[in-house]
Amino acid sequence: MTGVRRVQSGSPWEDAFGFARAVAAGDRVVVGGTTSFRGDVLHGEGDPYEQARVAFAGALEALGEFGLGADSVIRTRMYLTHARDVDDVGRAHREFFDSVRPVTTLVVVSGFVDPRILVEVELEAFREVPQGAPS
Repeated sequence: MTGVRRVQSGSPWEDAFGFARAVAAGDRVVVGGTTSFRGDVLHGEGDPYEQARVAFAGALEALGEFGLGADSVIRTRMYLTHARDVDDVGRAHREFFDSVRPVTTLVVVSGFVDPRILVEVELEAFREVPQGAPS
C-alpha cells in the first residue's frame, strides 16, 4: 500500500501473529497493544503501575519512529485484568499524558496471552502531513 509505513518492535508475537507495532497512514499513527514485555522479559511482574509505565514508554517509543511524542497522542486505550488496578494504571497514564489530555478508554478484560500481563495499552496519534508529501 502506498503511503502506509509500518514499524516493528521485535516482539515475538509480531512475527507469530503477523502484525506491526505501529502503522502510519496519512495523518494518523496507530500503536497496537503494547505490554511491559521487552523481548522475552516481562518488566514489573505483579505491579500494574510499573507494567503500565513500561507499556506506555514502549508505545511512545514506537511513535518516536515517526518523529512523534506524547503531545501528538489523541487517544489512549488501557486494558486491565483487574478493576483494583485502575488507580495504579491511571497514575501511570497521568504521568505521561496529563498535559496532553487525549480521549481515553479503560476496559477490564478477562486476561492476556501471558497470565503475568496485567496491563496492555494502545495509542493513536495525529501528525501533520504536508500535502503531496509521502507518508
